[in-house]
Order: sequence, then structure tokens, then C-alpha cells
Amino acid sequence: MKRKTLLTLFIVALNGCHASGREISLTDVKGSMPYGKWGFAFFTPYALPASVNSAFILGTEGAGETFRALDSSPGDPDTIQTWNNRVRMHGNFNKAVSLPVGIVFCWDSVIDKKTYETRIIFPESMRESMMKPTGKDWRGDIAWNDTLLFGLAPGGKVKIWIQNSGSGDNAPVTPNRINTFSGDKLDVCKGITNHSQGYSYTKTTQNFIKGKAYPYGEW
Repeated sequence: MKRKTLLTLFIVALNGCHASGREISLTDVKGSMPYGKWGFAFFTPYALPASVNSAFILGTEGAGETFRALDSSPGDPDTIQTWNNRVRMHGNFNKAVSLPVGIVFCWDSVIDKKTYETRIIFPESMRESMMKPTGKDWRGDIAWNDTLLFGLAPGGKVKIWIQNSGSGDNAPVTPNRINTFSGDKLDVCKGITNHSQGYSYTKTTQNFIKGKAYPYGEW
């Protein structure tokens, strides 16, 4: 991703909301969490594959983090027709330091056979929830809302939840703004793909969608 394009994108997106009008540093990472790094993960409905190629997170204090080596985006066997709010995932490579203000990520929807660019501005209430202890986990340690989950569905649909390190259903997150683009509307994601040779369906996907109507559920 190009730094200049990303800075322009976020400054415009945050105008009148969070932008300070000063230069955003991509290396000056501040505003760390009381539990260290927080994680983020992507998943898809069962047999409707997608993969994330790169991501850029804008944090508080103007900090930015770029990710080009990302965890896989597995299909959840319990996400069929509608989203499953009890998905449990943890980031291995997908770990960030600063409180998230927004994110841009580039992803290939294999089921749609196209590349998408999603831009999200997160609400202040979400950041506040990530900084407050929520009780104890099964080990007796302090529990936190420390993982963001992104569900990637056909049609470029993106759903967001916050996952607690303890237990219970994931809490849906309503972003301040979310936009997904494809085709000639791609900006920072133009030319970024894991499928430069084209897309193909596995036998699992072929069997699953046979006789079903696109987009194979309510997302």
C-alpha cells in the first residue's frame, strides 16, 4: 500500500471527526493497551472462501500499522445462511498495538471471483470497551475485549464483532462508516491480489452452492 494514498484516505474519512490536521506517522505507535497487543481475525461463511491480502490500521495518536503477512481467513462450519455470533478466533500474525480508529484491508472474494477494498471507521464506544476489564476468564485471569472479528461474505459484505477473551457471544460492532469497493473503484487495493492467475472453486464449494441461490444466505 502507498503511504500517501492511505494518509489521504484516512484524513478525508476522519475529517471533522478525529483528524487533527497534522502529519500521521506510520512508525510512531502510541496508545498501547493494558493487556499488550490486541488481535484481529477474518473468517467466511462455510464453503464461501475469501482471503485478505493486506491491511492498514490507523490508531489513536496518529499511529499507523501495515500488515502484509496475514493469518488465513477460514470458513466457519457453523456459519450457514446467517452469521454465527459465537465464532472464536485469535490473531497470530494479526496483532496490533495502538487503539484502532480505522482500517483498510484488501481481500479476494473467491466465491465472487473479484478483489474488494474495505474501509472502516470504528466508533469511540468500541475503543472504550477494549480498554475496560470485563471480569475473569476460565483461567481466572482478567478478561478483555481484545479481538476484532471480520466476517467476509459474498457481495463484498463485511460484518464486525468484538470478541472477549473470556466467554459468551461476540458483540456486534456498528462502525461509524464502512465502504467496500471493487473493479475500477479500487484505490489502495488496485492490483493487489492472491489470485493473479484467476479464481477456481474447490469441490467443497461446488457441492455446497449446487442448487442454491446467490448470495447463499442473509449477510
